[in-house]
Amino acid sequence: MQISTQKGFDNEKYLKEQAAAIFERVSHFNDKLYLEFGGKILYDYHAARVLPGFDPNVKMRLLEQMKDKVDVILCIHAGAIERKKIRADFGITYDVDALKTIDDFRDWGIDVKAVVITRYENQAPAKAFKNKLEMRGVKVFLHYPTKGYPADVDLIVSDEGYGANEYISTEKPIVVVTGPGPGSGKLATCLCNLYHENKKGIKAGYAKFETFPIWDLPVDHKVNIAYEAATVDLKDVVMIDRDHLKTYNKSVVNYNRDIEAFHLLKRIIEKITGGESMYRSPTDMGVNRASMGIVDDVLISEASRQEIIRRYFRCAVEYAMGLADKETFDLSSEIMDKAEAKAEDRQVVVPAREAARMAEKKGKGNEGIFCGASIQLSDGTIVTGKNSPLMHASSSLIINAAKHLAGLPDSMYLIPQNIVDSVKHLKKDILERKMVSLDLDETLIAMGISALSNPAAQLALERLKELRGCEVHLTHIPTPGDEAGLRKLKVNLTCDPEYSSKSLFISG
Repeated sequence: MQISTQKGFDNEKYLKEQAAAIFERVSHFNDKLYLEFGGKILYDYHAARVLPGFDPNVKMRLLEQMKDKVDVILCIHAGAIERKKIRADFGITYDVDALKTIDDFRDWGIDVKAVVITRYENQAPAKAFKNKLEMRGVKVFLHYPTKGYPADVDLIVSDEGYGANEYISTEKPIVVVTGPGPGSGKLATCLCNLYHENKKGIKAGYAKFETFPIWDLPVDHKVNIAYEAATVDLKDVVMIDRDHLKTYNKSVVNYNRDIEAFHLLKRIIEKITGGESMYRSPTDMGVNRASMGIVDDVLISEASRQEIIRRYFRCAVEYAMGLADKETFDLSSEIMDKAEAKAEDRQVVVPAREAARMAEKKGKGNEGIFCGASIQLSDGTIVTGKNSPLMHASSSLIINAAKHLAGLPDSMYLIPQNIVDSVKHLKKDILERKMVSLDLDETLIAMGISALSNPAAQLALERLKELRGCEVHLTHIPTPGDEAGLRKLKVNLTCDPEYSSKSLFISG
């Protein structure tokens, strides 16, 4: 996925520095290192957006280089399975994301050693997921809530605490522990196995692979503010690591949850290992050389500001849909103020709203709602679209963009009227749907069919690949069909927190 044509980040330098830092950390532990991966290993599009030039799979490239020395454990919280929690960038649930991750790792030549369902309390969906994995030959372990956590360290570090969870056997010197999203139980899994390893006389250690926040950038650097925007639902705050400042007289940053948990975690590790921890601060625990890859700070600062705006729009939509509370939305607004950003600083916002006003002026709305959309192409050109009885705004936007890229006139029809009429007949008369205008998913299929007999449609279809990574804004929350189509095109989407229909239920 092409995120930016400009380069503010050097992947090769980062790979070299991060690999060296990991091996340096391994050298402190004679037998084994449990390496918790914060954030996403694969498809880290947040990093790619705030660090233009960052390869979304650069961390996987690192693991591929080290695969002879690495075992992988994948964690997923039983509660996330039960609640059908969604990974926003793919629009899939966390359990499906876990399956996808296993397949993706295999594609890179790395097997997932085991899946751990954490904080398991006999949830039926989690049990079904376990059965599904085991039927496919994947080893699954169940880890239960840790007795005594967080107050009673003696109980936590005992056979009734960490010892009550089953040991996961591994062979390689580096054990990567990952999982979909925050709260997946990665840290607890590391500590459980650390407990078992030390009981076996194996002097294993723990560290955390980090990307954000970037510890050696200032608290108010836009990259670190963008991290706060991305974790607004968790209420993460980037702050000075006071333990690090006190110990080393060096000002570095970390986030509140790690800072607050550090002294407890240090006590637990020392209780497990029976010796003093090498870590003097939460930042000490991290392995993060992301700053070494930054080659254009100005470019990265602006890219991060744009990400903060995207995150604000996402939070506003989640608030409108009842998926986020007012406190979270207000915090998102405060982060915008901190970054000195406003919604209109996103270049596609005003043109989309202007397109909606034009649609209203001409009186060609859809169920009385006038919708606009705009896209910024890689050369900076802004293309707009608006809804009509024929098509959703997203559909007209993508057709207009494809025609522009193919050098075709605006007046040219890419989809024959008979195909449009046939789809509308299917939706209205056969499926008895209320909304008969074509959403983007339907439009893309219709374009594909039209391309069989229309060379212009074929030419436009081929140019759709150039939309990857482009910025898109809608004046309304996309319908499921529009959202699916935009996700397939891999654009960076934002939208105003308004619905595209007066109907309370929208099926497509």
